[in-house]
Amino acid sequence: MNIQEDILTDLHFRKHTYLRISITERCNLRCTYCMPSQGITLSPKAHIMTTDEIFNIAKIFVDQGVTKIRLTGGEPLVRKDFPVILEKLATLQTVLCITTNGILVDRYIDHFKKAKLQTVNISLDSLEVEKNEQITRRDYFTKVYNNILLLIAEGFEVKVNCVLIKGINDQEIILFIELTKKLPIQVRFIEFMPFDGNTWNIEKLVSLEDILSSVYKAYKPDEITRIKDAKNDTAKNYKIKEYKGSFAVISSVTNPFCDSCNRIRLTANGQLKGCLFSTTETDLLATYRNNGDIKPIIQKVMLSKKKIRNGLDTPEKFNKVETHSHNRSMITIGG
Repeated sequence: MNIQEDILTDLHFRKHTYLRISITERCNLRCTYCMPSQGITLSPKAHIMTTDEIFNIAKIFVDQGVTKIRLTGGEPLVRKDFPVILEKLATLQTVLCITTNGILVDRYIDHFKKAKLQTVNISLDSLEVEKNEQITRRDYFTKVYNNILLLIAEGFEVKVNCVLIKGINDQEIILFIELTKKLPIQVRFIEFMPFDGNTWNIEKLVSLEDILSSVYKAYKPDEITRIKDAKNDTAKNYKIKEYKGSFAVISSVTNPFCDSCNRIRLTANGQLKGCLFSTTETDLLATYRNNGDIKPIIQKVMLSKKKIRNGLDTPEKFNKVETHSHNRSMITIGG
């Protein structure tokens, strides 16, 4: 393969057109599934990509075929120069999205509009105030919920991400779906995934099968519509008849979608991850800062990408907790 052609295509003929950029490791929540209870050691500020570095590296990816960029964190809105980052990225000819915990959304509505940001994903893991505080270790439920309503009123496409954990919030599946009765949102149930420090084990998993079982107990079969998934979609999409919104399941654990993967991740400290579950990373930032060509590095990462979940292609391999202790905590990956 020529180093100047198709550098975002891997050996399994998957073209990577979706770049997820974490712009900070910092967050104003401490979600149990994302951040270890003891916290994390932050990268030194000098190791974090600057505004210009984020833009210039993103532009290289766009020039090579990326058509969608999602900003993540940590919590992207806690970065003070977020408006400048958003404004610069908006000049690239890509679909621009963001995943946020929603706490600071009201401050940046006008910036979202100016950048023509299309989709806002909000993390909300419980509709009960006390339980939400238990999960996030902070009391921001009302602020987040009101900001979801604000985004809807302002015409944004809103997706609500809910990580389900057995015995914690799995009894709220139908409550979340009922939100879609009057709100034009998509609720996305995400299977609890293992990362360093989040005390994952298979017994805590609420699977795709579990979720659908709850749905079919609550609604009649003819009320549930399976929506056709978009190309490269990570979610299996559904809708309750005559409800304004929809719901979906992201089954990374029990029913992975690796065959259509088009995603690549850039961490806040400039490390490239070919897979969310990859225990290895490749430093783009050092080469970029030394005026080197990062395209061969990107291609090398693509060509090393495994077919399924970084080689964790069986339940036996995936379910070994020690396997995931060599990966980052979710907060420093960006999802």
